[in-house]
Amino acid sequence: MSARVTTRRRHLGATMRKLRARKGMTLEAAGQLVGVSKATVSRYETTEGPVKWPVIDALCREYGASDAERTAVVALAKDAKRQGWWSSFADSIPETMNLLLTLEDEAVREDHFNCLYVPGLLQTRSYTEAVQHASEMRQPPEEIERLVDIRLKRQEILTRAKPLHLWAILDESVLRRVVGSREVMKEQFRHLLRANESPEITLQVLPFAQGAHSAAMGSFVILGGAEPSLDVVYVDLHRGSLFMEKEEELDRYRLAFGYLRAKALDMAASSAMIERVLEEM
Repeated sequence: MSARVTTRRRHLGATMRKLRARKGMTLEAAGQLVGVSKATVSRYETTEGPVKWPVIDALCREYGASDAERTAVVALAKDAKRQGWWSSFADSIPETMNLLLTLEDEAVREDHFNCLYVPGLLQTRSYTEAVQHASEMRQPPEEIERLVDIRLKRQEILTRAKPLHLWAILDESVLRRVVGSREVMKEQFRHLLRANESPEITLQVLPFAQGAHSAAMGSFVILGGAEPSLDVVYVDLHRGSLFMEKEEELDRYRLAFGYLRAKALDMAASSAMIERVLEEM
C-alpha cells in the first residue's frame, strides 16, 4: 500500500479506535451489532485493506458518535483512496509529514504555539529557505528547495474555498531570533502584519514580560476536526514527530493553549509589537 493511502487510512483507523474505546465496547460486540466479524472491525481500525463506508456509518451510530463526528468519519472513509496534493512527493518524505498533511487537509482549524520559528503556514519563501538551510545542512540544495516548495504549498489551505481558521501564538523569541538576515526578517514581519488583518487568521504575541508559562515544554499544534473529539495534537520533536489523540492529552494541550491565549497580547497589541521590532531592525 502506498504511503499516501496509509496516512489517510491511519487517521481513519485511529478515529474508529477512539470512538469504540470511548463507548467501552469490544471488537466482537461492535461487529455483532453491525453484522461483521471481529476481524473486520479490527481491520477497520488499522491501515490494512479497503473499508466500506456504510459499515463505518453503522459503527459510528453504535458508538454513539454525534452527527458531526459521523459525517466527518464517513467522509474520510469515502475518501480513503483519494490522493492529496502531496501525492507526488509521498514516496520521498517522512511518513510523519504524510500524516500531518493528511490531517491538515481535513482540519477546520489549527491552533499553533511557536517558541522557535514562525509557523510554516505563515512563513515567507525567504524565511522558509533560511530555516531549511539551518536545519537540513547535510541536504543538497535541490533537496532543500523541494522541502521549501512542499512547505509553501501547504499554505494554500488558508486560501481554499473553505479555509481553516489559523490561531497562532508566537513567543517573543520568535520575533527576536534573526533567521537568514535582517532583510529576511523585515519581509517576514510585514507578511505577519498583513496576515493578522485576515478574518481567517488570529495572531498573538506572548511577550517575555509574562515570564514562565504553561507551554514551556515547547511548540505544538492542535489540528481541529469537525468535532473536538476528532482533534489531534502534533508536536515536532528534534528526532521526529509525535501525534497525540487521547482525551487526557488533548485536554492538557487545550488547557495550555487557552492559558497562552489569555496571557498573550491581543491582536492589535501584537501587531504593534511586531511593528516595533520591525523598526528596530
